[in-house]
Amino acid sequence: MTALRQRMIEDLRLRGYADRTVEAYVSAVARLARFHHASPDRLTEEQLRAYLLHLTTQRRITSSSFTVVLSGLRFFYEQTLKRRWTILDAARPKREKKLPVVLSRDEVWRVIAAVRTPAYRVCLTTIYACGLRLMEGLHLHVADVDSGRSLLHIHHGKGGIDRRVPLPEAALLGLRALWRTHRNPLWVFPAPHRRPPRPLHDPAVGPIGPSSLQKAFILAVKQSGVIKRAHVHTLRHSYATHLLEAGVPIAVIQEYLGHSSPSTTAIYTHVTRELRDAARDPINELMPRP
Repeated sequence: MTALRQRMIEDLRLRGYADRTVEAYVSAVARLARFHHASPDRLTEEQLRAYLLHLTTQRRITSSSFTVVLSGLRFFYEQTLKRRWTILDAARPKREKKLPVVLSRDEVWRVIAAVRTPAYRVCLTTIYACGLRLMEGLHLHVADVDSGRSLLHIHHGKGGIDRRVPLPEAALLGLRALWRTHRNPLWVFPAPHRRPPRPLHDPAVGPIGPSSLQKAFILAVKQSGVIKRAHVHTLRHSYATHLLEAGVPIAVIQEYLGHSSPSTTAIYTHVTRELRDAARDPINELMPRP
């Protein structure tokens, strides 16, 4: 590891960035260096501009991916190198306004039922039943499960926000049954088949990897016959939408999801079938009857 890379990592950690954000930002700088075959601290602003144009015009990466890259480069040049370049302010990706993919309740359970590995199936059930992000579900600790109050304690969610979410009784029973198969004192979902091989009850095995769970979910989607382009995060979108359709106030859903802004949660009002159906009669009344 170069001294420059180490310095950036230290700067990020001093400011409390999450591990995944640190990895993404450092990777963005590394890709810039590989593109120009030069150390990033020796590049000019014009070279940075050329790279950003390459990403948008040649590779055509998504606006969300471009935002991550731009944020990583901005941190490196402004915080680590103390440079102020206008291109970092001028380059702003166009915001995409895409509605999330949502599964119906029947589709959710068809997909989960098609997951063959019990640990993956219970993990995906928990992610849906509690509206968790992928890494929040995988990194659950045994101590995070408050069975007496039927709650999950989510530590260091997105933005460093802690929250507690309701844990349905059926999901709790599933977690208990799974834990009896491994009895790991730390992880709710310890990963099998690690090298060197370790028993599942050993805390050193670590949690299930995100790519493994994603692959299992995508395979289950295909085998279930669901034709939507769903991934694990779709379960979180579906959770929020189903709660809204059931009449749960949007402010409560915002709290459960850990959203810092109500506008983020409000997107689910655009995808709920029940709300659209409720508007159908008033819309029909706008037109005179034939």
